[in-house]
Amino acid sequence: MPNRMLKPGEVAKLFRVDPKTVSRWSAKGKLHCIKTIGGHRRYLAIEVEQLLAEARQD
Repeated sequence: MPNRMLKPGEVAKLFRVDPKTVSRWSAKGKLHCIKTIGGHRRYLAIEVEQLLAEARQD
């Protein structure tokens, strides 16, 4: 699924960080989020995978 969305907790597990850290990354522009009608953050899986690949290269 090309437009698969991830919850903050799912992103946090991939990076082994707290979900609040993921929210801070979003606020700083490091990771783009989409807000649902209910105000929940969702992240595009493709963007998360790209950021994860960059983090592994460091």
